[in-house]
Amino acid sequence: MSRESIRKIGAADKAYTATTLFDLLRFVAPKMMNRAEAHFSHGIADNLEDPKYNNYKYWSNPLEMKLPDAPNMEIYCSYGVGIPTERSYVYKLSPSNKCKRIPYQIDTSVDGEDGSCLKRGVYFADGDESVPVLSAGFMCAKGWKGRTRFNPSGINTYVREYQSKPPTSGIKSTAHVDIMGNIALIEDILRVVAGATGEDIGGDKIYSDILRMSERINLRL
Repeated sequence: MSRESIRKIGAADKAYTATTLFDLLRFVAPKMMNRAEAHFSHGIADNLEDPKYNNYKYWSNPLEMKLPDAPNMEIYCSYGVGIPTERSYVYKLSPSNKCKRIPYQIDTSVDGEDGSCLKRGVYFADGDESVPVLSAGFMCAKGWKGRTRFNPSGINTYVREYQSKPPTSGIKSTAHVDIMGNIALIEDILRVVAGATGEDIGGDKIYSDILRMSERINLRL
C-alpha cells in the first residue's frame, strides 16, 4: 500500500465499526478477504427462508441461521464477566515511512476522564478479558429469547454469567480460558448433563448489564 492510501483509510474523522471494518479489510487485504468470505459470512439475514442460507458459510453466524425445530431443547450462554475487556481502539499513523513499518499503532497517549472506559488508546467493556459481554450474551438475552425468527420453535435460552472473584486464577476465575476450571460452571454443566433443566439450576443468572444493552440494539426479531 502507498503512503497516500494509508492516510486515506486512516483519516482523523473516520471511525470503523463492526460493519465498515470489512470494507477496510477488503481494501487492505483483498486476497485474504476473498478467501475468508468464501467460507464465512458476517451479515444479518433479511429472509432466513432464502435458499442461499443452506450454504455452510452461513452456519457459524447466529444472525443468518435459525435454531433447529427442537422446542424441548435448551440453550445456555455461559461466560465470565467482571473483567475489563478490550472492545475498540484509537489508532495513529506511525511516524516512520519505512516500507516494512506497521503503518498504524495504538495511540497510547489518549486517555478518557476519570472513570472512563478509554485508557491508553483502548476502550474497555465488561467481559471475560477476551470477549465482551454483548458478544457472549446477546443471543440468549434477546436474539433467541422467546419465539423469534432466529428461534422459531421457542427453544428456552438461559444467560448464565460467572462473576470474576479473586484470586484471578484457579477454581473461581472467569477469564476466557480459565473458566473451564471454574467450579460454578462445572457444577452447572454436571447438573444439566444429569437431567436438570434451566429452571432447576435457577434460570438466568446475570451480573452484567446485558439486558439493558441488548434492548438498545434495534434488531428485527
